[in-house]
Amino acid sequence: MWRRLGEKVIHYRFILLLFLALATGAMGYFATRVKLSYEFSKAIPEDNPRFLDFKAFKEKFGDDGNLVVIGVEDKNLFSLHHFQAYAKLEKELKKIKGVEGVIGIPGAITLKKDQIHQRLISEPIFNEIKNQAGLDSAAKRFYNLPFYRDRMYNPQTHAYLMGVQVDKYIMNTPERSDLIAQIVQQAEVFESAVQQKIHLSGLPLIRTQVADRIQAEMKFFLLASLALSVLILFLFFKSISTTILSIGTVLIGVVWSVALIYLCGYQITLLTALLPSLVVVIGIPNCIYFINKYHTSFKSTGDKKEALINMVGKMGVVTLFCNITAAIGFAVFAFTQSAVLKEFGVVAGLSIMVIFFVSFILLPAVLYMLPKPKEKQLHYLESPFITAFLDRVVYWVFHKQKWVAGITIVVILMAVAGLFRLRTEGHIVDDLPQTDRINTDLKFFERNFKGVMPLEILVETKKKNGLTGMRALSVFGKVDSLCDFIEHLPDVAKPLSLAEGLKFAKQAFYDLDSNQYLMPNNFDGAFVAEYLKPAKGKDSTGNLQRVMHSFMDSTRRVTRISVTMKDVGTEKLPFLLDTIQKKANQLFDSTQYKTTLTGTSITFLEGSRFIINGLQESILWAFGLIALCMAYLFRSGRIVICSLIPNIIPLIITAGVMGWMGVRLKPSTVLVFSIALGIAVDITIRFLVNYKQELPAFLGDIPETVRVTIKQTGLSIVYTSLVLAAGFVLFCFSSFGGTTSLGWLTSLTLLTATLTNLIILPVILPVVLGKKQEKKSEFLK
Repeated sequence: MWRRLGEKVIHYRFILLLFLALATGAMGYFATRVKLSYEFSKAIPEDNPRFLDFKAFKEKFGDDGNLVVIGVEDKNLFSLHHFQAYAKLEKELKKIKGVEGVIGIPGAITLKKDQIHQRLISEPIFNEIKNQAGLDSAAKRFYNLPFYRDRMYNPQTHAYLMGVQVDKYIMNTPERSDLIAQIVQQAEVFESAVQQKIHLSGLPLIRTQVADRIQAEMKFFLLASLALSVLILFLFFKSISTTILSIGTVLIGVVWSVALIYLCGYQITLLTALLPSLVVVIGIPNCIYFINKYHTSFKSTGDKKEALINMVGKMGVVTLFCNITAAIGFAVFAFTQSAVLKEFGVVAGLSIMVIFFVSFILLPAVLYMLPKPKEKQLHYLESPFITAFLDRVVYWVFHKQKWVAGITIVVILMAVAGLFRLRTEGHIVDDLPQTDRINTDLKFFERNFKGVMPLEILVETKKKNGLTGMRALSVFGKVDSLCDFIEHLPDVAKPLSLAEGLKFAKQAFYDLDSNQYLMPNNFDGAFVAEYLKPAKGKDSTGNLQRVMHSFMDSTRRVTRISVTMKDVGTEKLPFLLDTIQKKANQLFDSTQYKTTLTGTSITFLEGSRFIINGLQESILWAFGLIALCMAYLFRSGRIVICSLIPNIIPLIITAGVMGWMGVRLKPSTVLVFSIALGIAVDITIRFLVNYKQELPAFLGDIPETVRVTIKQTGLSIVYTSLVLAAGFVLFCFSSFGGTTSLGWLTSLTLLTATLTNLIILPVILPVVLGKKQEKKSEFLK
């Protein structure tokens, strides 16, 4: 069947090449329309309770992650020169398009009691500061307000914080890069003016800078993988035309992969950005296998057409199933409930199958039109280094079986010991190096303000207007008790709630006596409440009313407690949330109140769980589907068993290495197993298909067939494994830890799989199959 297909491709080569050119042109148009994702991809399904809680919160109060924070540690901030520069920073930030507001010390307000109209008036503390004496007086008033302590400043470390609220709609467009750049630029102007290092953080900044790096790295890895491929192909084949043909093949695959992102309705994310480079890395071995078989056949026959037909006849089915198993390694992610993994799995699986069909059409058709291979282009077929290595492999397989078994058992036992050291933990900025500016700035805010990662707590009274009148005092008293408990947790910052606003109001009612920064009681609560009512004819009493409205929903039955926290990681976060939830349950009777913990920190934790659990399931799916492919291909249960053993061992070894080296199991590292399995099985298929094809020629002599198979397939297996490993090693140059881990762990798994398939598989084949000749699958003919 495959020989006939080879004849058809050569006969109809012009029609097929024209079709491929037109189709690629159309896909090129779609590829130009793909866009970069400016949102964190959903890691959890939309019907998940945690996601629904977060969605409900955003509908009531808006997004929780739209604040960029600027921090500085400066003992002289309240010197006139430094403070004027700080005030100018706040003023300039407000001018930037997309900045909705700035919360900083220069714009801080105090509350003043208007006894005539019985209301509280907000007025700026630092108004028209002209000299040091005026600044000192205003600073004294500012430090007398406990509301700002540990929120805008840390009195122990002299660290100060300014918050920049950004437009959430702009943050979902390409304009956000310019917005963040302008904020950073103004912060750097202040840094130069006062000669103090500034620090910037917050989810909008982190998301933007990560997205920009994704875009830059996508270009770098694509160009680097292409450059590496050109070098390897030229060194391998010693032919410019063959190198150009191979690069052209993978470039067509790249165009199709990017177009598929658009056609599937997706955008470029941290994962899908890797696809073009992966297509290059996986597509080049296709070219090597096809061309290697063409050269081998041409060397024995001297007939170009016969060699090409033989190439398709021998390698068509092998490459098809190799691509199917590689596609399965990626496509199983589509079975998870994580949107980000589904997108990656769907597009990667389709892209790998596309590269097979492109290779199947383009290589035989173009090679037929090129001149015959020259003698120097076939020298690699007799590489002395590879030949010596394969001779050594044959010796180990047939004369050192006990040593092979013993060493394998020892390595597996060490790997299993490493498995028990594996930890499952992830952080929101986990994939960035510890020395990265994003990470170091985040640590600054964690040291001085206990972090910037958002956590929201909703308290629902289950009654309309349940948060109005004197009855609300008891509710806010409980809220204040919960805030006080949270404030004393080591990894959580001082919460902000309406209780803090009421305490501020009470302090103002008692002429800003800092000792009165307390919750109003039943005695003074009624008087304070009168002063909090909006003035007649006006929308509100200023900033305080606006803040209060942002912490209570329109039905006045739900209030929020906004908390920032450290990026504690998925291992510690559940215990921290459980501690807060237990305290909330003690304070709020479940028959009268409902408390909900939500926010980006919660959805990140839930997303990490979904991804890791989904990837664990995907590995099982991959094993099952690959086993079915093997069963269909070879029609032998014993060969299926033989094929899985040398591919399970590399995964165990890789997991063990991760345990011993302290590499944590997290969404970015657990990807390795399914991807590496899908690619590593290619080696097994190529070996076993060649074994099945050669078995009749040796009259069912399994040991002799194994010996010949090692010699015949070993060259291309070693070369393609080195190409794949080198291609994945490129990812080690990424600034994202997850991509780096994907690179070296996948390379390790592939090199280990090469050894297990060239040594362990030939050892176990005669043991499992014995001397009985297996029936050849009709599909291989």
